[in-house]
Amino acid sequence: RFGRIYSPLVLGGSSFLLVLPMFTGLAFSEWATRAVVLLVAAAPCALAMSTPVAMAAGIGTAGRVGVLIKGGSHLEGLGKIRAVAFDKTGTLTQGSPVVTDILTYDGSQADLLRYAYSIERFSEHPLAKAIVAKAEQENVSWVDMSGFRAIAGYGAVAALENQTIWIGKEGLFNKMGIEGPATREANKFREEGKTVLFLGSDQKILGVVAMRDELRPEAQVAVERLHKMGVKVVMLTGDNEVTAKAIAQQLGIDEVRAGLKPEEKLSAIKELEGKYGPVAMVGDGINDAPALAQATLGIAMGAAGTDAAIEAADIALMADDLEKISDALRLGKKARRISAQNIAFSLALLAVLIPAALAGLMTVAMAVILHEGSEILAVANGLRVAKTPMTT
Repeated sequence: RFGRIYSPLVLGGSSFLLVLPMFTGLAFSEWATRAVVLLVAAAPCALAMSTPVAMAAGIGTAGRVGVLIKGGSHLEGLGKIRAVAFDKTGTLTQGSPVVTDILTYDGSQADLLRYAYSIERFSEHPLAKAIVAKAEQENVSWVDMSGFRAIAGYGAVAALENQTIWIGKEGLFNKMGIEGPATREANKFREEGKTVLFLGSDQKILGVVAMRDELRPEAQVAVERLHKMGVKVVMLTGDNEVTAKAIAQQLGIDEVRAGLKPEEKLSAIKELEGKYGPVAMVGDGINDAPALAQATLGIAMGAAGTDAAIEAADIALMADDLEKISDALRLGKKARRISAQNIAFSLALLAVLIPAALAGLMTVAMAVILHEGSEILAVANGLRVAKTPMTT
Protein backbone atom coordinates (compact mmCIF):
# COMPACT_ATOMS: atom_id res chain seq x y z
CA ARG A 1 0.00 0.00 0.00
CA PHE A 2 2.89 2.31 0.81
CA GLY A 3 4.63 1.49 -2.47
CA ARG A 4 1.58 2.36 -4.58
CA ILE A 5 1.97 5.96 -3.46
CA TYR A 6 5.67 6.21 -2.70
CA SER A 7 7.14 4.68 -5.88
CA PRO A 8 5.28 6.95 -8.36
CA LEU A 9 6.34 9.97 -6.27
CA VAL A 10 10.02 8.96 -6.47
CA LEU A 11 9.81 8.28 -10.23
CA GLY A 12 8.03 11.58 -10.71
CA GLY A 13 10.64 13.42 -8.65
CA SER A 14 13.52 11.91 -10.63
CA SER A 15 11.84 12.73 -13.95
CA PHE A 16 11.33 16.28 -12.77
CA LEU A 17 15.05 16.65 -11.93
CA LEU A 18 15.94 15.21 -15.35
CA VAL A 19 13.87 17.73 -17.35
CA LEU A 20 14.43 20.72 -15.06
CA PRO A 21 17.62 21.89 -16.89
CA MET A 22 15.69 22.09 -20.17
CA PHE A 23 13.59 24.94 -18.78
CA THR A 24 16.02 26.62 -16.39
CA GLY A 25 19.40 26.53 -18.13
CA LEU A 26 20.98 24.50 -15.32
CA ALA A 27 23.79 22.04 -16.09
CA PHE A 28 22.14 18.91 -17.51
CA SER A 29 24.85 16.44 -16.40
CA GLU A 30 24.69 17.61 -12.79
CA TRP A 31 20.89 17.37 -12.52
CA ALA A 32 20.75 14.09 -14.46
CA THR A 33 23.21 12.70 -11.92
CA ARG A 34 21.01 13.95 -9.08
CA ALA A 35 18.03 12.25 -10.72
CA VAL A 36 19.88 8.91 -10.87
CA VAL A 37 21.16 9.29 -7.29
CA LEU A 38 17.59 9.98 -6.12
CA LEU A 39 16.32 6.83 -7.86
CA VAL A 40 19.00 4.70 -6.18
CA ALA A 41 18.89 6.33 -2.75
CA ALA A 42 15.09 6.48 -2.48
CA ALA A 43 14.42 2.88 -3.63
CA PRO A 44 12.50 1.33 -0.68
CA CYS A 45 14.15 -2.10 -0.86
CA ALA A 46 15.13 -2.21 2.82
CA LEU A 47 11.63 -1.08 3.74
CA ALA A 48 10.05 -3.76 1.56
CA MET A 49 12.21 -6.45 3.19
CA SER A 50 11.64 -5.24 6.75
CA THR A 51 8.71 -7.53 7.53
CA PRO A 52 9.01 -10.56 5.16
CA VAL A 53 12.48 -11.58 6.36
CA ALA A 54 11.48 -11.49 10.03
CA MET A 55 8.25 -13.39 9.34
CA ALA A 56 9.95 -16.05 7.20
CA ALA A 57 12.59 -16.57 9.89
CA GLY A 58 9.90 -16.87 12.56
CA ILE A 59 7.76 -19.36 10.60
CA GLY A 60 10.82 -21.50 9.88
CA THR A 61 11.92 -21.46 13.53
CA ALA A 62 8.44 -22.46 14.73
CA GLY A 63 8.15 -25.19 12.11
CA ARG A 64 11.35 -26.86 13.29
CA VAL A 65 9.78 -27.52 16.71
CA GLY A 66 6.40 -28.63 15.39
CA VAL A 67 4.44 -25.36 15.45
CA LEU A 68 3.02 -24.91 11.95
CA ILE A 69 2.02 -21.29 11.25
CA LYS A 70 -0.01 -20.77 8.09
CA GLY A 71 1.40 -17.37 7.10
CA GLY A 72 3.19 -14.21 8.18
CA SER A 73 0.01 -12.42 9.19
CA HIS A 74 -0.73 -15.18 11.72
CA LEU A 75 2.79 -14.95 13.18
CA GLU A 76 2.33 -11.20 13.46
CA GLY A 77 -1.06 -11.81 15.10
CA LEU A 78 0.59 -13.92 17.80
CA GLY A 79 2.37 -10.81 19.01
CA LYS A 80 -0.97 -9.08 19.67
CA ILE A 81 -2.73 -11.80 21.71
CA ARG A 82 -4.03 -10.70 25.10
CA ALA A 83 -6.04 -13.77 26.10
CA VAL A 84 -5.99 -17.49 25.29
CA ALA A 85 -9.19 -19.54 25.44
CA PHE A 86 -8.84 -23.32 25.85
CA ASP A 87 -11.30 -26.06 25.15
CA LYS A 88 -11.19 -28.66 27.93
CA THR A 89 -11.61 -32.21 26.63
CA GLY A 90 -8.71 -33.24 24.42
CA THR A 91 -6.97 -29.89 24.81
CA LEU A 92 -6.29 -29.26 28.50
CA THR A 93 -7.01 -32.93 29.14
CA GLN A 94 -5.59 -35.93 27.31
CA GLY A 95 -8.86 -36.67 25.53
CA SER A 96 -8.89 -40.27 26.74
CA PRO A 97 -11.39 -40.41 29.62
CA VAL A 98 -11.97 -43.63 31.54
CA VAL A 99 -15.09 -44.71 33.41
CA THR A 100 -14.50 -44.46 37.17
CA ASP A 101 -17.99 -44.86 38.67
CA ILE A 102 -21.33 -46.36 37.66
CA LEU A 103 -24.25 -45.49 39.92
CA THR A 104 -27.66 -47.11 39.32
CA TYR A 105 -31.15 -46.26 40.59
CA ASP A 106 -33.03 -48.99 38.74
CA GLY A 107 -31.49 -52.29 37.68
CA SER A 108 -27.92 -53.54 37.80
CA GLN A 109 -24.69 -51.85 36.79
CA ALA A 110 -24.37 -54.37 33.96
CA ASP A 111 -27.79 -53.38 32.59
CA LEU A 112 -26.95 -49.69 32.77
CA LEU A 113 -23.62 -50.26 31.04
CA ARG A 114 -25.32 -52.43 28.40
CA TYR A 115 -27.77 -49.65 27.52
CA ALA A 116 -25.02 -47.04 27.41
CA TYR A 117 -22.80 -49.30 25.29
CA SER A 118 -25.61 -50.05 22.83
CA ILE A 119 -26.19 -46.36 22.12
CA GLU A 120 -22.61 -45.08 22.25
CA ARG A 121 -20.84 -47.84 20.27
CA PHE A 122 -21.18 -45.92 16.97
CA SER A 123 -20.03 -42.55 18.34
CA GLU A 124 -16.54 -41.06 17.93
CA HIS A 125 -16.87 -38.80 20.99
CA PRO A 126 -14.18 -39.41 23.65
CA LEU A 127 -16.83 -40.00 26.36
CA ALA A 128 -18.56 -42.57 24.16
CA LYS A 129 -15.24 -44.34 23.57
CA ALA A 130 -14.72 -44.51 27.34
CA ILE A 131 -18.08 -46.25 27.79
CA VAL A 132 -17.33 -48.68 24.96
CA ALA A 133 -13.92 -49.50 26.47
CA LYS A 134 -15.48 -50.11 29.89
CA ALA A 135 -18.19 -52.37 28.42
CA GLU A 136 -15.64 -54.41 26.48
CA GLN A 137 -13.46 -54.67 29.57
CA GLU A 138 -16.45 -56.01 31.56
CA ASN A 139 -17.49 -58.33 28.68
CA VAL A 140 -20.87 -56.62 28.48
CA SER A 141 -22.80 -57.31 25.27
CA TRP A 142 -24.83 -54.73 23.41
CA VAL A 143 -28.48 -55.07 22.42
CA ASP A 144 -30.18 -54.15 19.17
CA MET A 145 -31.51 -50.62 19.00
CA SER A 146 -33.71 -48.63 16.65
CA GLY A 147 -34.64 -45.02 16.13
CA PHE A 148 -31.21 -43.72 17.12
CA ARG A 149 -31.04 -39.93 17.16
CA ALA A 150 -28.22 -37.62 18.23
CA ILE A 151 -29.28 -34.47 20.08
CA ALA A 152 -26.69 -31.79 19.34
CA GLY A 153 -25.07 -30.43 22.47
CA TYR A 154 -26.96 -32.79 24.79
CA GLY A 155 -26.65 -36.51 23.99
CA ALA A 156 -28.55 -39.23 22.15
CA VAL A 157 -31.71 -41.34 22.27
CA ALA A 158 -32.69 -44.78 20.95
CA ALA A 159 -35.26 -47.53 21.46
CA LEU A 160 -33.84 -50.52 23.38
CA GLU A 161 -35.76 -53.57 24.62
CA ASN A 162 -39.14 -51.94 23.96
CA GLN A 163 -38.36 -48.71 25.84
CA THR A 164 -36.85 -45.37 24.91
CA ILE A 165 -33.44 -44.78 26.51
CA TRP A 166 -31.81 -41.37 26.71
CA ILE A 167 -28.13 -40.71 27.48
CA GLY A 168 -26.37 -37.38 27.85
CA LYS A 169 -26.05 -34.28 29.97
CA GLU A 170 -28.23 -33.51 32.95
CA GLY A 171 -29.83 -30.73 30.91
CA LEU A 172 -31.28 -33.35 28.57
CA PHE A 173 -33.42 -34.72 31.39
CA ASN A 174 -34.18 -31.29 32.82
CA LYS A 175 -35.77 -30.41 29.47
CA MET A 176 -37.97 -33.48 29.87
CA GLY A 177 -38.95 -32.46 33.40
CA ILE A 178 -37.16 -35.44 34.99
CA GLU A 179 -35.23 -34.72 38.19
CA GLY A 180 -34.09 -36.83 41.11
CA PRO A 181 -31.30 -37.72 43.55
CA ALA A 182 -28.91 -38.31 40.66
CA THR A 183 -28.09 -34.60 40.60
CA ARG A 184 -26.74 -34.65 44.14
CA GLU A 185 -24.63 -37.72 43.44
CA ALA A 186 -23.43 -36.27 40.15
CA ASN A 187 -22.25 -33.07 41.85
CA LYS A 188 -20.04 -35.13 44.17
CA PHE A 189 -18.34 -36.63 41.13
CA ARG A 190 -18.07 -33.23 39.45
CA GLU A 191 -16.35 -31.72 42.48
CA GLU A 192 -13.67 -34.36 41.92
CA GLY A 193 -13.21 -33.08 38.37
CA LYS A 194 -15.14 -35.92 36.76
CA THR A 195 -17.55 -35.70 33.84
CA VAL A 196 -20.98 -37.25 34.35
CA LEU A 197 -23.42 -38.71 31.84
CA PHE A 198 -27.03 -39.43 32.82
CA LEU A 199 -28.95 -42.42 31.46
CA GLY A 200 -32.69 -42.80 31.75
CA SER A 201 -36.07 -43.55 30.21
CA ASP A 202 -38.98 -41.24 29.42
CA GLN A 203 -40.10 -41.42 33.05
CA LYS A 204 -37.01 -41.57 35.25
CA ILE A 205 -33.23 -41.50 35.54
CA LEU A 206 -31.83 -45.02 35.66
CA GLY A 207 -28.30 -44.09 36.69
CA VAL A 208 -25.17 -42.05 36.03
CA VAL A 209 -21.75 -42.85 34.62
CA ALA A 210 -18.78 -40.81 35.87
CA MET A 211 -15.55 -40.48 33.89
CA ARG A 212 -12.21 -38.88 34.53
CA ASP A 213 -10.04 -37.40 31.81
CA GLU A 214 -6.54 -36.76 33.13
CA LEU A 215 -4.96 -33.37 32.56
CA ARG A 216 -2.11 -33.10 30.10
CA PRO A 217 1.12 -33.14 32.13
CA GLU A 218 2.26 -29.82 30.65
CA ALA A 219 -1.08 -28.01 31.06
CA GLN A 220 -0.29 -26.31 34.37
CA VAL A 221 3.14 -25.14 33.21
CA ALA A 222 1.59 -23.80 30.00
CA VAL A 223 -0.96 -21.75 31.97
CA GLU A 224 1.73 -20.43 34.33
CA ARG A 225 3.89 -19.31 31.39
CA LEU A 226 0.98 -17.44 29.82
CA HIS A 227 0.27 -15.69 33.11
CA LYS A 228 3.92 -14.59 33.35
CA MET A 229 3.50 -12.97 29.94
CA GLY A 230 0.46 -11.05 31.19
CA VAL A 231 -1.95 -13.14 29.09
CA LYS A 232 -5.37 -14.04 30.49
CA VAL A 233 -6.36 -17.73 30.36
CA VAL A 234 -9.98 -18.80 29.84
CA MET A 235 -11.67 -22.21 29.60
CA LEU A 236 -14.56 -22.70 27.17
CA THR A 237 -16.21 -26.09 27.55
CA GLY A 238 -19.44 -27.93 27.00
CA ASP A 239 -18.91 -29.79 30.26
CA ASN A 240 -20.77 -29.05 33.50
CA GLU A 241 -19.78 -25.91 35.41
CA VAL A 242 -18.86 -27.76 38.62
CA THR A 243 -16.46 -30.09 36.75
CA ALA A 244 -15.01 -27.22 34.73
CA LYS A 245 -14.38 -25.08 37.81
CA ALA A 246 -12.71 -27.97 39.63
CA ILE A 247 -10.25 -28.41 36.75
CA ALA A 248 -9.77 -24.65 36.33
CA GLN A 249 -8.88 -24.35 40.00
CA GLN A 250 -6.23 -27.04 39.61
CA LEU A 251 -4.66 -25.15 36.70
CA GLY A 252 -5.11 -21.58 37.95
CA ILE A 253 -7.30 -20.53 35.00
CA ASP A 254 -8.68 -16.99 35.26
CA GLU A 255 -12.18 -17.47 33.84
CA VAL A 256 -14.49 -20.41 33.11
CA ARG A 257 -17.45 -20.59 30.75
CA ALA A 258 -19.10 -23.99 30.95
CA GLY A 259 -22.09 -25.80 29.45
CA LEU A 260 -21.46 -24.19 26.07
CA LYS A 261 -22.77 -25.53 22.79
CA PRO A 262 -20.60 -24.96 19.67
CA GLU A 263 -22.54 -21.84 18.65
CA GLU A 264 -22.29 -20.47 22.19
CA LYS A 265 -18.51 -20.74 22.02
CA LEU A 266 -18.67 -18.32 19.09
CA SER A 267 -20.51 -15.77 21.21
CA ALA A 268 -18.05 -16.32 24.06
CA ILE A 269 -15.09 -15.60 21.77
CA LYS A 270 -16.71 -12.33 20.64
CA GLU A 271 -17.31 -11.31 24.26
CA LEU A 272 -13.72 -12.14 25.24
CA GLU A 273 -12.38 -10.06 22.33
CA GLY A 274 -14.47 -7.13 23.53
CA LYS A 275 -13.21 -7.63 27.09
CA TYR A 276 -9.51 -8.39 26.61
CA GLY A 277 -8.63 -7.60 22.97
CA PRO A 278 -7.16 -10.14 20.50
CA VAL A 279 -7.95 -13.71 21.59
CA ALA A 280 -6.41 -17.05 20.58
CA MET A 281 -8.63 -20.14 20.75
CA VAL A 282 -7.05 -23.54 21.34
CA GLY A 283 -9.12 -26.63 20.50
CA ASP A 284 -9.08 -30.09 19.01
CA GLY A 285 -12.59 -31.20 18.00
CA ILE A 286 -15.09 -30.56 15.25
CA ASN A 287 -17.21 -28.69 17.81
CA ASP A 288 -14.31 -26.25 18.29
CA ALA A 289 -13.93 -25.47 14.57
CA PRO A 290 -16.38 -22.50 14.51
CA ALA A 291 -14.68 -20.89 17.52
CA LEU A 292 -11.22 -21.51 16.02
CA ALA A 293 -12.34 -19.71 12.86
CA GLN A 294 -13.97 -16.86 14.81
CA ALA A 295 -11.04 -16.10 17.14
CA THR A 296 -8.29 -13.64 16.28
CA LEU A 297 -6.09 -16.73 15.96
CA GLY A 298 -7.15 -20.38 15.98
CA ILE A 299 -4.66 -22.91 17.36
CA ALA A 300 -5.44 -26.60 16.75
CA MET A 301 -3.99 -29.68 18.38
CA GLY A 302 -2.25 -31.24 15.40
CA ALA A 303 -2.00 -34.86 16.53
CA ALA A 304 -5.21 -35.31 18.54
CA GLY A 305 -7.20 -32.73 16.59
CA THR A 306 -9.81 -33.47 13.95
CA ASP A 307 -9.33 -32.50 10.31
CA ALA A 308 -12.05 -29.86 10.69
CA ALA A 309 -10.26 -28.22 13.62
CA ILE A 310 -6.88 -28.18 11.85
CA GLU A 311 -8.43 -26.76 8.67
CA ALA A 312 -10.23 -23.99 10.57
CA ALA A 313 -7.17 -23.03 12.63
CA ASP A 314 -4.35 -20.64 11.71
CA ILE A 315 -1.72 -22.58 13.66
CA ALA A 316 -1.30 -26.29 14.44
CA LEU A 317 0.65 -27.79 17.34
CA MET A 318 1.87 -30.99 15.70
CA ALA A 319 3.14 -32.49 18.98
CA ASP A 320 0.09 -31.31 20.98
CA ASP A 321 2.51 -29.61 23.41
CA LEU A 322 0.69 -26.75 25.18
CA GLU A 323 3.99 -25.24 26.40
CA LYS A 324 4.72 -24.24 22.82
CA ILE A 325 1.84 -21.74 22.89
CA SER A 326 3.80 -19.32 25.09
CA ASP A 327 6.85 -19.89 22.87
CA ALA A 328 4.76 -19.02 19.81
CA LEU A 329 3.44 -15.84 21.45
CA ARG A 330 6.96 -14.80 22.37
CA LEU A 331 8.12 -15.53 18.83
CA GLY A 332 5.29 -13.40 17.42
CA LYS A 333 6.15 -10.50 19.73
CA LYS A 334 9.82 -10.64 18.72
CA ALA A 335 8.97 -10.81 15.01
CA ARG A 336 6.70 -7.75 15.34
CA ARG A 337 9.32 -5.86 17.34
CA ILE A 338 12.11 -6.57 14.84
CA SER A 339 9.85 -5.71 11.90
CA ALA A 340 9.06 -2.38 13.56
CA GLN A 341 12.80 -1.75 14.10
CA ASN A 342 13.50 -2.43 10.43
CA ILE A 343 10.69 -0.17 9.27
CA ALA A 344 11.82 2.66 11.55
CA PHE A 345 15.44 2.25 10.42
CA SER A 346 14.47 2.18 6.73
CA LEU A 347 12.26 5.26 6.98
CA ALA A 348 14.92 7.16 8.95
CA LEU A 349 17.53 6.28 6.31
CA LEU A 350 15.24 7.43 3.49
CA ALA A 351 14.63 10.67 5.39
CA VAL A 352 18.40 11.30 5.24
CA LEU A 353 19.22 9.95 1.77
CA ILE A 354 16.43 11.68 -0.18
CA PRO A 355 17.33 15.26 0.93
CA ALA A 356 21.02 14.47 0.44
CA ALA A 357 20.32 13.25 -3.12
CA LEU A 358 18.23 16.32 -3.93
CA ALA A 359 20.96 18.61 -2.58
CA GLY A 360 23.63 16.88 -4.67
CA LEU A 361 25.63 15.79 -1.60
CA MET A 362 26.04 12.18 -2.80
CA THR A 363 27.53 10.40 -5.76
CA VAL A 364 25.90 7.37 -7.40
CA ALA A 365 28.52 5.12 -5.80
CA MET A 366 27.75 6.49 -2.33
CA ALA A 367 24.02 6.00 -2.89
CA VAL A 368 24.56 2.39 -4.01
CA ILE A 369 26.76 1.59 -0.99
CA LEU A 370 24.31 3.10 1.51
CA HIS A 371 21.29 1.55 -0.23
CA GLU A 372 22.73 -1.98 -0.41
CA GLY A 373 24.16 -1.66 3.10
CA SER A 374 20.73 -0.83 4.50
CA GLU A 375 19.30 -3.93 2.81
CA ILE A 376 21.96 -6.15 4.37
CA LEU A 377 21.31 -4.62 7.81
CA ALA A 378 17.54 -5.14 7.47
CA VAL A 379 18.03 -8.78 6.48
CA ALA A 380 20.55 -9.43 9.27
CA ASN A 381 18.24 -7.86 11.86
CA GLY A 382 15.26 -9.84 10.56
CA LEU A 383 17.17 -13.10 10.83
CA ARG A 384 17.57 -12.51 14.59
CA VAL A 385 14.02 -13.85 14.93
CA ALA A 386 15.42 -17.31 14.11
CA LYS A 387 17.44 -17.20 17.35
CA THR A 388 14.32 -17.07 19.55
CA PRO A 389 14.51 -20.01 22.01
CA MET A 390 11.69 -22.55 21.58
CA THR A 391 10.73 -25.59 23.68
CA THR A 392 11.96 -28.76 21.95
